[in-house]
Amino acid sequence: MSVELKAKIWLETSGEKIFGDGPCDILKRVERTGSLRQTAAEINMSYSQAWKLIRMIENNLGFAVLEKQAGGAGGGHSNLTPRAAKLTRAYDQFRSEAEVNLMQLYSKHLSSIFDSKGTAKQKRG
Repeated sequence: MSVELKAKIWLETSGEKIFGDGPCDILKRVERTGSLRQTAAEINMSYSQAWKLIRMIENNLGFAVLEKQAGGAGGGHSNLTPRAAKLTRAYDQFRSEAEVNLMQLYSKHLSSIFDSKGTAKQKRG
């Protein structure tokens, strides 16, 4: 039996999930590509589903996450709002620090129960 520490982190309000890894990933992809349509294609989601997801994220957070420029000859473009860009950076940093701290806590409290391969140590006696 191999044992690994796993944890999921998300933000809630009134017991409802409002932000986590999935929404953060989508926003980072839009920031990278400049396109909600391209982001949707990357994650095998229809454009209309992606828009529904963006509206849900905005509704959950209570603020706009995308600045949209209508298409023309060169096509449309989407950017994160300054607040959404700040949120994605802060959330990523928080997740990174949380993972480090969780591994330290695992080492402190649980690692002595398992050997280096993650298997339960046998008590001899």
